[in-house]
Amino acid sequence: MVSRRALETATALLTGAFGVTVALSSLDNGVSWTTAGVEAGTFPFIMGLIVVAGSLFNLGLGWWRAAGTAISFVEFRRSAALLVPAVVYVAVIPLVGIYVASALYLFGTLRLQSRLGMAKSLAIAGVATLSLYIVFERLFQVSLPHGVLGAALGF
Repeated sequence: MVSRRALETATALLTGAFGVTVALSSLDNGVSWTTAGVEAGTFPFIMGLIVVAGSLFNLGLGWWRAAGTAISFVEFRRSAALLVPAVVYVAVIPLVGIYVASALYLFGTLRLQSRLGMAKSLAIAGVATLSLYIVFERLFQVSLPHGVLGAALGF
């Protein structure tokens, strides 16, 4: 069980850290006026400050108003069942490439979570991955990550 206050605090701190990162990294590009106009880092710096301000506002509001439970254990488990496979999918892309990872992710999602039959899950995962390959690699001629496996196979 996660309290609403803890969830609001974690979200505000996460978005605030993102805003600080954007603002600080934009300092490398310059945030002042020159004879040519504003430097390249000015807009990201201002956006980072706006995100930080919004995060501080949400942090205060979350502490002031938040009460009760935000998510129960059952709801958390249901959300984790969607999040964990997606994180694993992103993590294995550098190893096996986006096509193999996509096929495995789709197959696993269809077979284990949606309880689709084996043949249907394999067919959908195969067609979707083949379509992804045809559209990006052949039609758009954009190479998506092939990973270590793709490099070992010569792609």
